Amino acid sequence: MDTNFTGSQIVLGTMDFGTRVRPDAAFAILDSFVAGGGIWLDTANCYSFWSDPSGIGGASERVIGSWLRARPGARDAVRIATKVRQNPLVPHSWPQSAEGLSAQAVHAGVEGSFERLGIDHVDLLWAHAEDRTVPLEETVGAFGELVAKGVALRIGAANHAAWRVERARSIAREQRVEPWTALQLRHSLVQPRPLTPVAEAGHRMLATEDLDLARSEGLAVWSYSSLMLGSYVRADKPLPQTYDHPGTARVLAVLDDVAGELSATRNQIVLAWLMRQGVDPIVGASRVEQIEEALAARDVRLSDEHMARFAEAR
Repeated sequence: MDTNFTGSQIVLGTMDFGTRVRPDAAFAILDSFVAGGGIWLDTANCYSFWSDPSGIGGASERVIGSWLRARPGARDAVRIATKVRQNPLVPHSWPQSAEGLSAQAVHAGVEGSFERLGIDHVDLLWAHAEDRTVPLEETVGAFGELVAKGVALRIGAANHAAWRVERARSIAREQRVEPWTALQLRHSLVQPRPLTPVAEAGHRMLATEDLDLARSEGLAVWSYSSLMLGSYVRADKPLPQTYDHPGTARVLAVLDDVAGELSATRNQIVLAWLMRQGVDPIVGASRVEQIEEALAARDVRLSDEHMARFAEAR
C-alpha cells in the first residue's frame, strides 16, 4: 500500500456516519469505497456533535471502528485520518467547552479516538482548528511527540492560517520534531464574494498563500465542502447567498459545457478540477452511488484548455 501523498485522490469524508447516515448505510459506502480503490478515510473526534442527541462527537469514529472489526484485513486496506480540537467537553456546550490544543488535550483526544476506532495508530492526525489560547510551541511539541511514539504517522493542520502553519513548522525544526506536512481547508470550483465570511462556524477558505506554501514546501492539500453539499447538482440545495455573484454564473456555464464535452457529471468535473491542481478532495456520501460517482472522477481528464476556461470565468 502506497502511504505517501503524491498523486491526487478522492478522500472519503465520514462526518455524518452514525448520525445522519445510519451504520448499515455507512458500512455499504465504506465497502464500495474500498472496492473502488479508495484509500483515505477522513473523520474527527468531534463528528458530529451538532447532529448527535448526546451533544458530543465520536459517532463517526465508532462506526468506522465497528466496520474495521467487522471486516478482517480492512485496516490494511485503508488509511485513517482523524482530528483533535473542537469536540465539546460539556454536552451541548460549543464553543464554550470546545476541546483545545494543549498538550494534555491533544493526548487525551487521540486516546479517545483510538478507543473508538479500535486502532493503535492513525495515518494522519490533524489539528482541526487553531487554538490561540495555547502557545504554539506546546501544540507543536505534543504533535511531534505522537509522531515520535509512532501513534501518528503524519500530522497536519486544518483551518489554520498559512503564516501559523509556517511558524509551527519553524518551531518544529527548532524542537527537532516532526512538522505539519498537510493542510486541510475549504475549497471548491465556485468561490464566495471576496472578503465575505462563510456561514459555517470554523470553516476557513483555501487562499493563494496556502497553495503557495504547499507547493514551495511540498505539503499535501486536502479540500472539504468540495461539492458544496450537493449544490452543484440539486435544485433544492441552492448555493449560499455569498456565492451569488457574476463569477459564479460564468463558472457554472463553463462547468456545464465541459461536463457535456467529457460526458461527465458536474460533480465529477469539479473533483477532476481539484485533483488537476494537486488537491485531494474530501467527498461525503450518504448513498453508495454517490461515492461511486466520485471515484469515477479519477478517470476524467481535464486539458490545459479546460483549466484555462475555468480560470478565465472566475
